Amino acid sequence: MSSTSATPEQQLEEKPRGVRESWRSGGVLAALGAMLLKFKGLLFLILGKAKLILLGLAKLKTLLSMLAYFGTYWAMYGWKYAAGIVVSIYIHEMGHVVAARRYGIRASAPVFIPFVGAFILLKEQVTDMRVNARIGLEGPVFGLGAALAFFVAYLTTGIHILGVIAATGAWINMFNLLPLFFLDGARGYSSLTRNDRWTLVGALAGIAWLLKDPLLGILALVGAGVAALGTPSEESDKPVLFLYLFLATSLALIVHSSGVRLGH
Repeated sequence: MSSTSATPEQQLEEKPRGVRESWRSGGVLAALGAMLLKFKGLLFLILGKAKLILLGLAKLKTLLSMLAYFGTYWAMYGWKYAAGIVVSIYIHEMGHVVAARRYGIRASAPVFIPFVGAFILLKEQVTDMRVNARIGLEGPVFGLGAALAFFVAYLTTGIHILGVIAATGAWINMFNLLPLFFLDGARGYSSLTRNDRWTLVGALAGIAWLLKDPLLGILALVGAGVAALGTPSEESDKPVLFLYLFLATSLALIVHSSGVRLGH
């Protein structure tokens, strides 16, 4: 997030014109309607895990690092934007913790690092690639739920800063879907065969072309490199393939439909 001519705090007073223009597109409207229906279940899931999610706040290291992160972005962009991004990232990271516990794996509470993000540590090695993929993608699942909540609040209230937070949160989660290094997308790709990977790349490229979305195009391009050069799984994992595609498309729709250009 770079310094720009208008901060999210200043954008608060702007008329939310972009979202109205986006809703004129029948294709985007239909896609968002389907996404909202699917996310009823996801929001109930997150609410059902609320007690576990809040447990991370009981850790002093988490609280102190969150305050440092919040203070840094408050100074740069205002407290409302800073608070929204901290909440979004925290929910994303706790998604990993929830998934790890589901598989009986101990995980640390999130630790925040200004200008980097946040991370958790798994306290034991995950040897099952399918479990590894699901723990990796659960962060973007919860992150998508948070972005959707801010997006719905934006549609309901017309408060521009909520759209900025929704778009930023969605973009952060899309970045994490890149199948590179320690990012969540690399965990997701680990359980996919070569055919699965090329199928995913083709689907992402097609949706990127339909939506004219460069973020999906980047995911497809990087995914193609991993599909060609990476070491694939020997067994197909279609649920992860479809989950990855759903996450990427839904996050792109939130960025596309918020009427917000990040960094402006």
